[in-house]
Amino acid sequence: MLGGLGNLGALFKQARSFQENMQKMQETLAQQRYEADAGAGMVTATVDGKGELIRIKIDPKAVSDVELLEDMVTAAVTSATRKAQEGMKAEMARLTGGLDLGSLGGLLGQGT
Repeated sequence: MLGGLGNLGALFKQARSFQENMQKMQETLAQQRYEADAGAGMVTATVDGKGELIRIKIDPKAVSDVELLEDMVTAAVTSATRKAQEGMKAEMARLTGGLDLGSLGGLLGQGT
């Protein structure tokens, strides 16, 4: 009967370790930077590993056409965010040994 409790203790220990690893991964992701550009480099967006926008660089030549500039900013931010999501997935796969944990991505702020 008590042997089952030992397994439960081991399970809690694994869960605690996993939680600590997840926290470390989130800290690591916050330090990562992903950059993408649009309009042949006229607009460059940088996001962190959580997909939050860090910086936008705009070449002054891009300002003459506001609609085009808006499109380039949107494209650059979207592309950089996509790179961050791919980085997050790769880090999660590394942490879990490739185990698909489905909705666990919500813990990282990912949408489903």
